[in-house]
Amino acid sequence: MARFKIKRIYDPPADADGYRILVDRLWPRGQRKEEAKLDEWKKEIAPSTALRKWFDHRPDRFEAFSAKYREELSTKVSDLAKLRELAKKGGVTLLYAAKDEKVNHASVLMQVLES
Repeated sequence: MARFKIKRIYDPPADADGYRILVDRLWPRGQRKEEAKLDEWKKEIAPSTALRKWFDHRPDRFEAFSAKYREELSTKVSDLAKLRELAKKGGVTLLYAAKDEKVNHASVLMQVLES
């Protein structure tokens, strides 16, 4: 069983995080690379720039955003497979910068990976 969790990149790294992957297209503001303790930065799995800008972290658009992002992810079969393989070896934490812990692309990505 694949084990994924999501976490804000601004939260301190923990041993329980396992493999840490930043899944944002843009580097998070104010975050120093040394402090991030990343194993990988996977920009290509993040929502497209056009979709990210349209969504604008608006809760009223989250349902439509989720559907459109799932559509984009359907073309990322090999990227998703690699993440699932990593998770079989140990926990994987998907890191994101958004302030809202529920209304963000990482939660959608985790649902897709676990389905």
